[in-house]
Amino acid sequence: MDSVHLRTLRELRDRGSVTAVAQAMHLSASAVSQQLATLQRAVGDVPLTRQQGRVLVLTPAGHRLADAAGDVLGALARARETVQEYLSEPAAVVSVTAFHSVGLAWFPQLIADTVAAARTDPAAPTVRCRDEDVSIDGFPDLVADHDIVIAHRPLASPPWPETRVTVTPLLVEPIDLALPVDHPLARRDRIQLADLVDATWLAAHEGFALEPLLVQAHAATTGRPIEIAHRVNEFNVAAGIIAATSVIGLLPRHTGLPDAYRDRVVLRPIADLTLGRHVDVLTRPESAARRSVQTVIERLKAIAAATERGGAHGA
Repeated sequence: MDSVHLRTLRELRDRGSVTAVAQAMHLSASAVSQQLATLQRAVGDVPLTRQQGRVLVLTPAGHRLADAAGDVLGALARARETVQEYLSEPAAVVSVTAFHSVGLAWFPQLIADTVAAARTDPAAPTVRCRDEDVSIDGFPDLVADHDIVIAHRPLASPPWPETRVTVTPLLVEPIDLALPVDHPLARRDRIQLADLVDATWLAAHEGFALEPLLVQAHAATTGRPIEIAHRVNEFNVAAGIIAATSVIGLLPRHTGLPDAYRDRVVLRPIADLTLGRHVDVLTRPESAARRSVQTVIERLKAIAAATERGGAHGA
Protein backbone atom coordinates (compact mmCIF):
# COMPACT_ATOMS: atom_id res chain seq x y z
CA MET A 1 0.00 0.00 0.00
CA ASP A 2 1.18 3.49 -0.86
CA SER A 3 1.06 6.19 1.82
CA VAL A 4 -0.36 8.68 -0.69
CA HIS A 5 -3.25 6.33 -1.43
CA LEU A 6 -3.88 5.85 2.28
CA ARG A 7 -3.93 9.60 2.76
CA THR A 8 -6.46 9.91 -0.08
CA LEU A 9 -8.74 7.41 1.65
CA ARG A 10 -8.46 9.26 4.95
CA GLU A 11 -9.18 12.58 3.24
CA LEU A 12 -12.31 11.07 1.69
CA ARG A 13 -13.48 10.00 5.13
CA ASP A 14 -12.81 13.43 6.64
CA ARG A 15 -13.94 15.63 3.73
CA GLY A 16 -16.91 13.64 2.51
CA SER A 17 -16.54 13.85 -1.28
CA VAL A 18 -14.11 13.21 -4.09
CA THR A 19 -14.45 16.84 -5.17
CA ALA A 20 -13.41 18.10 -1.73
CA VAL A 21 -10.47 15.66 -1.63
CA ALA A 22 -9.33 16.80 -5.08
CA GLN A 23 -9.37 20.44 -3.98
CA ALA A 24 -7.50 19.71 -0.75
CA MET A 25 -4.82 17.60 -2.48
CA HIS A 26 -4.57 19.81 -5.57
CA LEU A 27 -5.54 16.94 -7.86
CA SER A 28 -8.21 16.31 -10.43
CA ALA A 29 -11.25 14.30 -9.38
CA SER A 30 -10.23 11.56 -11.81
CA ALA A 31 -6.75 11.36 -10.21
CA VAL A 32 -8.37 10.92 -6.79
CA SER A 33 -10.57 8.16 -8.18
CA GLN A 34 -7.56 6.44 -9.72
CA GLN A 35 -5.69 6.50 -6.40
CA LEU A 36 -8.66 4.99 -4.60
CA ALA A 37 -8.98 2.32 -7.29
CA THR A 38 -5.29 1.45 -6.92
CA LEU A 39 -5.70 1.13 -3.16
CA GLN A 40 -8.76 -1.07 -3.66
CA ARG A 41 -6.75 -3.43 -5.90
CA ALA A 42 -4.02 -3.63 -3.24
CA VAL A 43 -6.58 -4.57 -0.56
CA GLY A 44 -8.39 -7.20 -2.57
CA ASP A 45 -12.02 -8.26 -2.50
CA VAL A 46 -13.16 -6.28 0.55
CA PRO A 47 -14.81 -3.05 -0.74
CA LEU A 48 -13.46 0.17 0.75
CA THR A 49 -16.00 2.57 -0.79
CA ARG A 50 -19.56 2.53 -2.13
CA GLN A 51 -21.84 4.92 -3.93
CA GLN A 52 -24.44 6.59 -1.72
CA GLY A 53 -26.55 8.51 -4.15
CA ARG A 54 -24.15 10.69 -6.09
CA VAL A 55 -21.52 10.64 -3.34
CA LEU A 56 -18.72 8.12 -2.80
CA VAL A 57 -18.54 7.08 0.85
CA LEU A 58 -16.47 4.63 2.87
CA THR A 59 -17.64 1.15 3.81
CA PRO A 60 -17.01 -0.13 7.36
CA ALA A 61 -13.80 -1.73 6.06
CA GLY A 62 -12.87 1.58 4.48
CA HIS A 63 -13.40 3.36 7.80
CA ARG A 64 -11.18 0.81 9.54
CA LEU A 65 -8.43 1.29 6.96
CA ALA A 66 -8.77 5.09 7.16
CA ASP A 67 -8.24 4.85 10.93
CA ALA A 68 -5.17 2.68 10.37
CA ALA A 69 -3.98 5.13 7.71
CA GLY A 70 -3.82 7.82 10.39
CA ASP A 71 -1.49 5.61 12.42
CA VAL A 72 0.66 4.85 9.37
CA LEU A 73 0.90 8.48 8.29
CA GLY A 74 1.70 9.53 11.85
CA ALA A 75 4.46 6.93 12.06
CA LEU A 76 5.90 8.08 8.74
CA ALA A 77 5.86 11.70 9.90
CA ARG A 78 7.68 10.73 13.10
CA ALA A 79 10.18 8.74 11.04
CA ARG A 80 10.80 11.74 8.78
CA GLU A 81 11.33 13.95 11.82
CA THR A 82 13.77 11.44 13.28
CA VAL A 83 15.71 11.27 10.03
CA GLN A 84 15.74 15.06 9.77
CA GLU A 85 17.05 15.35 13.33
CA TYR A 86 19.73 12.79 12.48
CA LEU A 87 20.72 14.64 9.32
CA SER A 88 20.85 18.02 11.04
CA GLU A 89 22.55 16.87 14.26
CA PRO A 90 25.86 18.77 14.34
CA ALA A 91 27.61 16.89 17.15
CA ALA A 92 27.41 13.36 15.79
CA VAL A 93 30.43 11.06 15.52
CA VAL A 94 31.87 10.93 11.97
CA SER A 95 34.06 8.01 10.96
CA VAL A 96 36.84 8.83 8.49
CA THR A 97 39.12 6.39 6.70
CA ALA A 98 42.02 7.16 4.38
CA PHE A 99 44.92 5.48 2.64
CA HIS A 100 48.25 5.61 4.48
CA SER A 101 50.00 8.63 2.99
CA VAL A 102 47.01 10.95 3.37
CA GLY A 103 46.33 9.53 6.83
CA LEU A 104 49.88 10.44 7.80
CA ALA A 105 49.66 13.88 6.20
CA TRP A 106 46.13 14.91 7.20
CA PHE A 107 44.85 12.92 10.18
CA PRO A 108 46.92 14.84 12.78
CA GLN A 109 45.56 18.18 11.54
CA LEU A 110 42.00 16.87 11.23
CA ILE A 111 42.06 15.52 14.80
CA ALA A 112 43.67 18.70 16.13
CA ASP A 113 41.04 20.85 14.39
CA THR A 114 38.27 18.69 15.84
CA VAL A 115 39.62 18.95 19.37
CA ALA A 116 40.03 22.71 19.03
CA ALA A 117 36.48 23.12 17.72
CA ALA A 118 35.06 21.09 20.60
CA ARG A 119 36.61 23.48 23.14
CA THR A 120 34.49 26.37 21.89
CA ASP A 121 31.50 24.59 20.33
CA PRO A 122 29.76 21.74 22.17
CA ALA A 123 27.90 20.93 18.95
CA ALA A 124 31.10 20.28 16.97
CA PRO A 125 31.27 16.79 15.44
CA THR A 126 33.71 14.19 16.72
CA VAL A 127 35.89 12.30 14.23
CA ARG A 128 37.06 8.73 14.47
CA CYS A 129 39.99 8.05 12.11
CA ARG A 130 41.17 4.76 10.64
CA ASP A 131 43.71 4.00 7.93
CA GLU A 132 42.99 1.43 5.21
CA ASP A 133 45.36 -0.06 2.65
CA VAL A 134 43.11 -1.19 -0.21
CA SER A 135 43.29 -1.33 -3.99
CA ILE A 136 41.71 1.53 -5.92
CA ASP A 137 38.70 -0.63 -6.76
CA GLY A 138 38.20 -1.28 -3.05
CA PHE A 139 37.62 2.32 -1.99
CA PRO A 140 33.91 2.51 -2.93
CA ASP A 141 33.24 -0.58 -0.80
CA LEU A 142 34.54 1.23 2.30
CA VAL A 143 31.57 3.64 2.35
CA ALA A 144 29.48 0.80 3.80
CA ASP A 145 31.52 0.98 7.01
CA HIS A 146 32.69 4.62 7.16
CA ASP A 147 30.97 7.99 6.83
CA ILE A 148 33.89 9.49 4.89
CA VAL A 149 36.37 7.61 2.70
CA ILE A 150 39.41 9.52 1.42
CA ALA A 151 40.39 7.74 -1.78
CA HIS A 152 42.85 8.17 -4.63
CA ARG A 153 42.95 7.14 -8.29
CA PRO A 154 45.37 7.90 -11.17
CA LEU A 155 44.67 10.84 -13.48
CA ALA A 156 43.72 8.69 -16.47
CA SER A 157 41.66 6.13 -14.57
CA PRO A 158 37.86 5.75 -14.89
CA PRO A 159 35.85 8.01 -12.54
CA TRP A 160 34.38 6.72 -9.30
CA PRO A 161 31.01 4.94 -9.71
CA GLU A 162 28.72 7.87 -8.88
CA THR A 163 25.70 5.56 -8.86
CA ARG A 164 27.19 4.12 -5.66
CA VAL A 165 29.01 7.03 -4.03
CA THR A 166 28.91 10.79 -3.74
CA VAL A 167 32.26 12.29 -4.77
CA THR A 168 33.84 15.47 -3.34
CA PRO A 169 37.18 16.34 -5.01
CA LEU A 170 39.92 17.41 -2.59
CA LEU A 171 43.15 17.54 -4.54
CA VAL A 172 44.75 16.76 -7.89
CA GLU A 173 48.24 15.78 -6.82
CA PRO A 174 51.28 15.45 -9.11
CA ILE A 175 53.54 12.46 -8.56
CA ASP A 176 57.26 13.19 -8.78
CA LEU A 177 60.55 11.40 -8.97
CA ALA A 178 62.06 10.96 -5.50
CA LEU A 179 65.87 11.11 -5.25
CA PRO A 180 68.37 11.12 -2.41
CA VAL A 181 69.53 14.69 -1.81
CA ASP A 182 73.10 13.88 -2.87
CA HIS A 183 72.05 12.21 -6.14
CA PRO A 184 73.72 13.86 -9.19
CA LEU A 185 70.29 14.58 -10.72
CA ALA A 186 68.93 16.21 -7.56
CA ARG A 187 70.33 19.59 -8.60
CA ARG A 188 68.13 19.73 -11.70
CA ASP A 189 64.67 21.29 -11.69
CA ARG A 190 63.23 18.71 -14.09
CA ILE A 191 64.49 15.30 -15.12
CA GLN A 192 64.12 13.37 -18.36
CA LEU A 193 63.47 9.64 -18.50
CA ALA A 194 66.58 9.34 -20.64
CA ASP A 195 68.59 10.50 -17.60
CA LEU A 196 67.43 7.41 -15.69
CA VAL A 197 68.75 4.66 -17.94
CA ASP A 198 70.93 3.03 -15.29
CA ALA A 199 68.75 3.81 -12.28
CA THR A 200 67.63 1.25 -9.75
CA TRP A 201 63.97 1.79 -8.89
CA LEU A 202 61.78 1.28 -5.89
CA ALA A 203 58.08 0.85 -6.68
CA ALA A 204 54.84 -0.15 -5.03
CA HIS A 205 53.70 -3.75 -5.00
CA GLU A 206 53.02 -5.48 -8.33
CA GLY A 207 49.99 -4.19 -10.19
CA PHE A 208 49.98 -0.64 -8.83
CA ALA A 209 48.24 1.76 -11.17
CA LEU A 210 51.19 3.89 -12.30
CA GLU A 211 53.62 1.10 -13.07
CA PRO A 212 52.46 0.24 -16.63
CA LEU A 213 52.67 3.90 -17.67
CA LEU A 214 56.14 4.28 -16.16
CA VAL A 215 57.42 1.00 -17.59
CA GLN A 216 56.11 1.73 -21.09
CA ALA A 217 57.40 5.31 -21.15
CA HIS A 218 60.82 4.26 -19.83
CA ALA A 219 61.16 1.51 -22.44
CA ALA A 220 60.00 3.78 -25.27
CA THR A 221 62.44 6.51 -24.26
CA THR A 222 65.52 4.53 -23.29
CA GLY A 223 65.02 1.31 -25.21
CA ARG A 224 65.76 -0.63 -22.04
CA PRO A 225 63.50 -2.24 -19.43
CA ILE A 226 63.16 -0.52 -16.11
CA GLU A 227 64.92 -2.18 -13.17
CA ILE A 228 62.55 -2.37 -10.19
CA ALA A 229 64.59 -3.89 -7.37
CA HIS A 230 62.41 -3.12 -4.36
CA ARG A 231 58.64 -3.25 -3.73
CA VAL A 232 57.35 -1.01 -0.93
CA ASN A 233 53.83 0.40 -0.48
CA GLU A 234 54.41 2.42 2.69
CA PHE A 235 55.89 5.83 1.89
CA ASN A 236 57.77 6.14 5.18
CA VAL A 237 59.69 2.98 4.31
CA ALA A 238 60.13 4.06 0.69
CA ALA A 239 61.47 7.48 1.68
CA GLY A 240 63.84 5.88 4.19
CA ILE A 241 65.31 3.61 1.53
CA ILE A 242 65.67 6.44 -0.98
CA ALA A 243 67.28 8.71 1.62
CA ALA A 244 69.92 6.15 2.54
CA THR A 245 70.75 4.71 -0.89
CA SER A 246 71.02 5.59 -4.57
CA VAL A 247 67.63 4.00 -5.26
CA ILE A 248 64.97 6.24 -6.83
CA GLY A 249 61.17 6.01 -6.83
CA LEU A 250 57.91 7.89 -7.20
CA LEU A 251 56.22 9.86 -4.42
CA PRO A 252 53.18 12.18 -4.42
CA ARG A 253 54.27 15.80 -4.34
CA HIS A 254 52.18 17.06 -1.41
CA THR A 255 51.39 14.05 0.78
CA GLY A 256 53.98 11.42 -0.06
CA LEU A 257 57.20 12.65 1.53
CA PRO A 258 57.20 12.36 5.33
CA ASP A 259 58.60 15.36 7.21
CA ALA A 260 61.38 13.24 8.70
CA TYR A 261 62.94 12.84 5.25
CA ARG A 262 62.45 16.31 3.74
CA ASP A 263 66.10 17.22 4.25
CA ARG A 264 67.34 13.94 2.77
CA VAL A 265 65.04 13.33 -0.21
CA VAL A 266 64.11 15.69 -3.05
CA LEU A 267 61.14 15.53 -5.41
CA ARG A 268 61.51 16.47 -9.05
CA PRO A 269 58.98 16.29 -11.91
CA ILE A 270 59.70 13.95 -14.80
CA ALA A 271 59.61 16.27 -17.81
CA ASP A 272 58.42 13.72 -20.39
CA LEU A 273 55.88 11.86 -18.28
CA THR A 274 52.76 13.23 -16.60
CA LEU A 275 51.94 11.36 -13.42
CA GLY A 276 49.40 12.27 -10.78
CA ARG A 277 46.37 11.22 -8.83
CA HIS A 278 42.96 12.45 -7.82
CA VAL A 279 42.37 12.58 -4.06
CA ASP A 280 38.64 12.59 -3.33
CA VAL A 281 36.12 12.08 -0.56
CA LEU A 282 33.66 9.25 -1.17
CA THR A 283 30.47 8.96 0.85
CA ARG A 284 27.10 7.34 0.63
CA PRO A 285 24.48 9.89 -0.49
CA GLU A 286 22.66 9.63 2.83
CA SER A 287 25.90 10.23 4.73
CA ALA A 288 26.74 13.23 2.58
CA ALA A 289 23.41 14.80 3.63
CA ARG A 290 24.34 14.79 7.32
CA ARG A 291 25.35 18.16 8.77
CA SER A 292 28.17 16.64 10.82
CA VAL A 293 29.63 14.88 7.77
CA GLN A 294 29.43 18.09 5.74
CA THR A 295 31.34 19.91 8.50
CA VAL A 296 34.15 17.35 8.44
CA ILE A 297 34.31 17.40 4.64
CA GLU A 298 34.70 21.18 4.74
CA ARG A 299 37.62 20.75 7.19
CA LEU A 300 39.22 18.22 4.85
CA LYS A 301 38.82 20.60 1.91
CA ALA A 302 40.57 23.32 3.92
CA ILE A 303 43.39 20.95 4.90
CA ALA A 304 43.81 19.83 1.30
CA ALA A 305 43.93 23.44 0.07
CA ALA A 306 46.53 24.33 2.68
CA THR A 307 48.56 21.27 1.72
CA GLU A 308 48.52 22.27 -1.94
CA ARG A 309 49.47 25.88 -1.16
CA GLY A 310 52.34 24.77 1.04
CA GLY A 311 53.51 21.94 -1.19
CA ALA A 312 56.86 22.38 -2.85
CA HIS A 313 59.57 20.15 -4.12
CA GLY A 314 61.81 18.78 -1.43
CA ALA A 315 65.19 20.38 -1.15
